[in-house]
Formats: sequence, C-alpha cells, structure tokens
Amino acid sequence: MNRDIEPEFMKAIQTALAFAVNRGVSQNTSMSRWDASRLTIKGAFSKQALAVVWDFAEANPFSGGSADWDGAIEWVTKFIESNSGLHTPGTIAQASATKIPLPSDSAAALVTDPPYFAAIPYADLSDFFYVWFRRGLADAYPELFTSELTEKADELIVTNAQKGKGERLKDDSFFREGMAEALKSARDVVQPEGVGVVVYAEGTTAGWEAIIHAIIDSHWIVTSSWPIDTEMENRTQAQDSASLQSSVHIVCRPRENPDGAVRTYEIGDWRDVLQELPRRIHEWMPRLAEEGVVGADAIFACLGPALEIFSRYSRVEKASGEQVTLKEYLEQVWAAVAKEALTMIFEGADATGFEEDARLTAMWLWTLAAATNGSGKDSEEDTADEEIEDEDATTKSGKLSGYLLEFDAARKIAQGLGAHLEALTALVEVKGAKARLLPVAERVRHLFGKEEAETPTKQKKKENQLDMAKKMEILRGRLHSLSRVEKAFSIACIRVCCSLVLDEAKRSSVFLWMTA
Repeated sequence: MNRDIEPEFMKAIQTALAFAVNRGVSQNTSMSRWDASRLTIKGAFSKQALAVVWDFAEANPFSGGSADWDGAIEWVTKFIESNSGLHTPGTIAQASATKIPLPSDSAAALVTDPPYFAAIPYADLSDFFYVWFRRGLADAYPELFTSELTEKADELIVTNAQKGKGERLKDDSFFREGMAEALKSARDVVQPEGVGVVVYAEGTTAGWEAIIHAIIDSHWIVTSSWPIDTEMENRTQAQDSASLQSSVHIVCRPRENPDGAVRTYEIGDWRDVLQELPRRIHEWMPRLAEEGVVGADAIFACLGPALEIFSRYSRVEKASGEQVTLKEYLEQVWAAVAKEALTMIFEGADATGFEEDARLTAMWLWTLAAATNGSGKDSEEDTADEEIEDEDATTKSGKLSGYLLEFDAARKIAQGLGAHLEALTALVEVKGAKARLLPVAERVRHLFGKEEAETPTKQKKKENQLDMAKKMEILRGRLHSLSRVEKAFSIACIRVCCSLVLDEAKRSSVFLWMTA
C-alpha cells in the first residue's frame, strides 16, 4: 500500500481487512458444513455455541466460490456501505459496565441487553475471533489486545466452569450483585428524568429473579414491560419447551430526586400492594392475549406491571414493620398470573374448583402454547444443530415423551396454583433440571385404577377395500338367495341407491348386471 495514505485511513482499511479475515475463518473450520440446498458453506456459528459436526466442508479461499476471500470482502463492504450515511457518529469504548466512563447525569437513556444468566458463555465464544483480531490489529489497537485471550474473571454470567485461583464462584449471587453494580453505575450516568430499557429473554424464573433483584437493588423503578418478537419459532430450543419466542423489554426510571439524589423515604403498605396486584394482572393479561402473547411470554411480560407496584416504593412493609422481600412478592405474582391464566383458559367457569392436577395440566400446556403453536418448521440448519437432550427425560426411542419445562418454571407454576410438584409424582416426572408432564399413556393406572390398563394404541391399518366388481358379485349372490318378495324389495332399494351414487351413464348397466 501507498505509505503516503493518511494513517487513520490506513488504520480503517486494516480494521476492515481484519473483519474479512474473521469472516473467512468462521467459514473455514472443522465445524463448517456444506449446505446442499444452497451449494454454499455454512459458518461455525449458526447459534451461540460451537457445534460438533460429523463432517465438514473446506473451501479454497482464492477459488472465486463459496466462503472465499472475495465473499468475505463483499460482506464487510456491504456493512460499511449500509452504515456510511449515518449523520451522527457513534462512540465505542472498552470498559467495565460496573464503572461506566461517562459523567453523572450525562445521558438521556440507557438501553442494554445484558447477559442471559447461565445461557451463553459469551467470552469463551468470543475467543474464536479474538485470537485472529489480535494477530491483525494488535499494532493498530494495542490497548485492546493486551491479553492473549478475552477477560473472563469478571464476566457476569452463571457458570459451573472451573474457576481460577482466587476467583469467586460464578453463582446466582455473583450474577445478581455484579448486575446490580452495573445498573447502579448506569443509573448514575442517566439523568433523573431519563429512561432505561433492559432487554431480557431468559427462560428460567431463577434468571428472571436475579435480573429483577438487580434492577430494584440499583434503585430503578420498573414502569412497564412488553415482549417484542426477536426469537425464531423454528429454533430447536423452542420445540415443545417454555422457551421465550420474544425478548421482554423492561422499561425503568431512576428512583431519584431532581438533583440526582436517590429517593429512599417511600414506604409501601403490604396490604395495599396485594390488593392492587390482581387488578393489574387482570388488566394486563387479556391485552397480551389479544396481541397473541401467550405461554411463557405472557407470564414474564406480566412482571413489568407487577413490579411497577412494588418498585415504586423504596421498601414495602407489613403491618408489623417487617420488610417484604422481593422473593416473597414474586411468589404472589406467580400466583396472581396463574389464577388469571386459568380464568382465561376456562372462560366462564370457576377454575378454582378444579382438582390440582387438572389446573396444573391446563397451566402447563398453556405455558407451552407459544412453542407448540409456532408455525415455523425446522430449517436444515436447526436440524443439523439439534441440541443434545437430557437422556434421563427420553424414551427408549430417544425422543422426548410428554411436555418439558424447566423445573424451576414448573415449580413456580405449581406454587402459584397451591400445589406441590414433589407430591404429584403420578402427573409430573422430575429429572435433573427438567420437569416432564407425563402423557396419558403413562398415567392410565393412576387415572383408571387398573394394574394393567390398556394404553391407547395406534389405529390398525384398514384392509384394502374390495373393488366394485367383487362387491357386485357378492350382492348378486345374496339377491338370488332371497324370496320373491324380499328380492323385489331389495331390487327397489338398489335402484334408489344407484340413482344416488352413480352417474347416468353407469346407472342402467350396473343395475341390470346386479339383477341379472
């Protein structure tokens, strides 16, 4: 290259080329696959994981074909062209979310999509690209590539991976405390009249409780929430599970005075909160149903209006002066959501009189409605990347039987209905982190009280129907065995049937042949 080019322009070109290298690398690994339908090579990352494949496809990067260098350059060029018209330039800074490098009260809004609890090991996956970026850009951005791999010690996720010496175990409390510190730093940066949006799509109640704890502990007031479709219905994880089809956007406001000081003097009465909660859920759930938001999406979308009641106070107290914990309040939220959902499922009926197994079954299936009603079909990519299922929750054929929920979510649903999951062994099977609603075939003995009850079986295959000639021959033989009166009556009936089912061209010949 011409060394007389402006240094910053040279740096920009070098950066763009590094992105092209990473694009090529992701399509030329032992985890790349050949897409027979498109005659192209698929990259290693079709989801947030590195999938092991049985065979892989390799490309010649200078062949002019799929996954070559020209294609990588084209992708980077398309991105640059589509964003070159932006009038307001953005600013990117590498910093910890717990120590945001911005002045207090300097931002009008916070929009964040934080880590999803224990769902994805972000830093480990980013190492795939980091090592190649470091090779190509370490001299251009030395401050960004000081370490051989990405920083993981302070990453806010829950993981059972082996921790390093002196590092803290990354459990629920680690995630909650770290996220609260990050959101507290963000609240300090946002203006007192500003707004915050936290995007979350975690499918477990443990993950939701952790992020909600963090929001409230960092002195934000939840004002509303709404699910926005962001997830593919045909992804493997969504099949017959309580996985969210949308990301819930939690809207918050800083609990601050005009001068930026945190408000800590509002005390809420527990009785008033409990009285308002069912009304808010009753107003919210029908609206969600009208918009097609059901199942797990509807359950977690109700957290916004429910938390608005609780988080508007700096603390909520009982008549005795005891402070109400968020965990205690969320138990009331799950119960209110379950009661309202049953009212919607059994419209016009008093579902409270139903037995607990019937109520739990109805809620279980309703929770799965978002996944089972999805119209999407498995794509070839999803089929190839099918996740390994829990062997303990599978049948002999290897396929899941029954309807699966995360145990934590199933326990919350049962708790909201006043039932105990551990006592419903004839209805629910718990294996590890999964709970399975048993199909009817596995509950026959419990339902009908039989030791060896017959379970529903597939309908027997029907025998091939006789052709018309054979049927006519049988009828003809039977007619000759009848008396004169019976024969006359039967012939009259045959005449009527022929007039109804045969066209005019066939009617006379068939009738004459049958009665000859």
